[in-house]
Amino acid sequence: MLTLLEVLQRTSQFLAEKGVPDARLNAELLIGHVMGLRRLDLYLQFERPMEEHNLAQLRPLLRRRGQREPLQYLIGPMPFAGCQLKVDARALVPRPETELLFERIIEHLGTTRPVRILDLGTGTGALALALANHFPDAHVIASDNSEDALALANDNAKLNQLDDRVSFRCGSWWQVVADGDAFDLVVSNPPYLTPAELQSAEPEVARHDPPLALVSGVDGLDALRCIIQGASSRLVSGGLLALESGINHREALSQAFSDLKWGHHWGEDDLSSRHRFYFAKR
Repeated sequence: MLTLLEVLQRTSQFLAEKGVPDARLNAELLIGHVMGLRRLDLYLQFERPMEEHNLAQLRPLLRRRGQREPLQYLIGPMPFAGCQLKVDARALVPRPETELLFERIIEHLGTTRPVRILDLGTGTGALALALANHFPDAHVIASDNSEDALALANDNAKLNQLDDRVSFRCGSWWQVVADGDAFDLVVSNPPYLTPAELQSAEPEVARHDPPLALVSGVDGLDALRCIIQGASSRLVSGGLLALESGINHREALSQAFSDLKWGHHWGEDDLSSRHRFYFAKR
């Protein structure tokens, strides 16, 4: 019977040969998942034999990961800014950059407690639910053009017991907002890749994430332009607009805000020093 260490070594080698990034970490998480062990516990039990029924659970997960199916699909709900999110092929898997966007939003709001929040293109519901969780007095509207994505986001709202404070609307960008509605905070992680960027993306993205959640026109800016154009009339005075964007978009976004006479707007980098976020205040 193989020990956990032997299985880990073989699993890591298999995933590495399939080109999976961070193969050792992926192997640890998959084995920990089927064994019901945290990574630390796994390291403390390397000599423990791995039972055949656990190996039988591991093999199909390992095969799917080797085919570059996202790890998050395989091991259940993933943590995101204090929430737990179920993820699958209906919506984009939330990235660490989007969790960083949430953290930046909290920093920029400071002592301000938004009461009405709008999340455009919510996907799994990640930003909407994280903000609802952080601001218990706020009501959040979360929209998406995909009914499948909204069904997933609604499941996640129930999973986090936030379904009483998050409303889901199906429609394209500002179509979901009634005339005269205004918000303290508008956030969005919209599609922003170009078709060429999608072609060069990792297989986990190119093969499994919905293309409509990734690509937005020839230059990746169609959705961002639409959001910016409608935002000024949808924010209260002093309201914040927070966007995740492509790494080549900062100059174009700055020009778009300037053309619309926004007085205060700025870009920020992610932890890899890449242009990633854009903020504006009305």
